Amino acid sequence: MSLKLYELVGTDPSRPFSPYCWRTRMALAHKGLAADSLPWRFTEKSTLAPHGSEKVPVLLHDDKPVVDSWTIANYLEDTFPDRPSLFGGDGGRAMARMINAFGDIAIVGGIFPLIVADIPPNLAEIDAAYFRTSREARFGGKSLEQVMASRDSGVVAFRKSLEVMRQTLKRQSFIGGDAPNYADYIVFGGFQWARVVSPFKLLETDDPVYAWRERLLDAFDGLARTSPGHPV
Repeated sequence: MSLKLYELVGTDPSRPFSPYCWRTRMALAHKGLAADSLPWRFTEKSTLAPHGSEKVPVLLHDDKPVVDSWTIANYLEDTFPDRPSLFGGDGGRAMARMINAFGDIAIVGGIFPLIVADIPPNLAEIDAAYFRTSREARFGGKSLEQVMASRDSGVVAFRKSLEVMRQTLKRQSFIGGDAPNYADYIVFGGFQWARVVSPFKLLETDDPVYAWRERLLDAFDGLARTSPGHPV
């Protein structure tokens, strides 16, 4: 069996930083599966075109492409049912679908304006130019620096947006309960993305969300913590 994973990187191929690729990387570890990393950069869209995608993650299972982190998670669950479950049954899968939207909107969407101008220094010149042009267009022509200028106040609002998660983690170690599941990896992917590209402090050390992130950084023999990144 061959598994390969296209992962977003910058100038350092050992420093993958896509929040969606980290969801997949953690899901693979949960299943006890190893995938060779295929470094991919923003302007290398032609590399993914034969696999029917323009963005990562793309998982190749014996050269069969599986595209999109949510689709990959479901594929891993259904293809390797004898390995630890990512969802814990149909009910868990259904609830994880809601968390998937929460991860996209509240976590990735909430973090993005707090770290956006910290991303280009991690990229080669051609990729940094692409990133700046495409992302500034999303913000109506504002520069990345203008978008990020209010992050000291913006992070306060972001922390408040985590209150439901915080209350949950006061009562259990993970979103999934006593042990992490794919719901945890969805949310953690955003925090790991920020850790890799930016030194900005997202969480206070006395926050239950901070303690949860620490536990996931140490999961799977420190898979995420040993990946290059900033202190958190």
